[in-house]
Amino acid sequence: MDPAFPNESAAYRSARNALLQHEIALRRATEEVAEARRALPAGGEVPQDYIFSTLGPDGLPTLMPMSGLFSRGQDTLMIYHFMYGPAMAQPCPMCSLFLDTLNGIARHANARVGFVISAASPLPRILSAAKARGWDRLRFVSSHGSTYNRDYLGEDADGDQMPMFNVFRRDGDTIRHFWGSEMLYAPADPGQDPRHVDSVDALWNLFDLAPEGRG
Repeated sequence: MDPAFPNESAAYRSARNALLQHEIALRRATEEVAEARRALPAGGEVPQDYIFSTLGPDGLPTLMPMSGLFSRGQDTLMIYHFMYGPAMAQPCPMCSLFLDTLNGIARHANARVGFVISAASPLPRILSAAKARGWDRLRFVSSHGSTYNRDYLGEDADGDQMPMFNVFRRDGDTIRHFWGSEMLYAPADPGQDPRHVDSVDALWNLFDLAPEGRG
C-alpha cells in the first residue's frame, strides 16, 4: 500500500515519506531499548520489607509490607511515587494529570503486574485527594514513616518530592529492584523536560501528533 491523502502536494508527500523513515527508526529504537531493559542483570536486593499504609481487603486502613503489595501469582510490582508530601498543600498538578490517565488503565495493568501509587503523605490525606480527583481504580499506599522514598529516589535530602517510577521483581522470597526512571536525574536537552515516563503518558504523546506540539 502506498498511502496518500486527498489534495496533498508532492512536497508534502516527499516530506511525509522522509518522516515515516524517522518514525520507523524510532519504532525500532523503542524496541531495542525495551529489549535492553528486559536483559538487565539482576538488580539490587531490596534492603528491607518496607512497611506501607494502605486499605486492606475489608476496606479498612492497614499496614502492609512491600512483599504484600505483589498481586497473587505475579512477580512484578510497579510503584509510581506521586508527589504529595506532608508539607505540600496540594498534590503535584503534573502527577495528577498523569494519574488521571493511569486511573483509566489500572484494571488492565493489574491483570499483568502489581500496580501501586505511593505518596509520602499519611494515607487519609492521600485517599481524600484521590476521592476528590475521581481516582477510583488506582491502589494507593502511603510510605509515610518509612525510608522507601529516600532509598528509591522519590525524595531528595531536603524532603522535596520527585516523580519516580520504580519496578521491582520477586524471585522466591527475594525482592530486587529491576528498573527506575533515572532519566529524571539525567541532564535534559535544551528546550526539553526530562521525559522520564513519557512512554506511558498518553497526553504528551497525543500532543506530539499535533502541529503545535507540546507547547
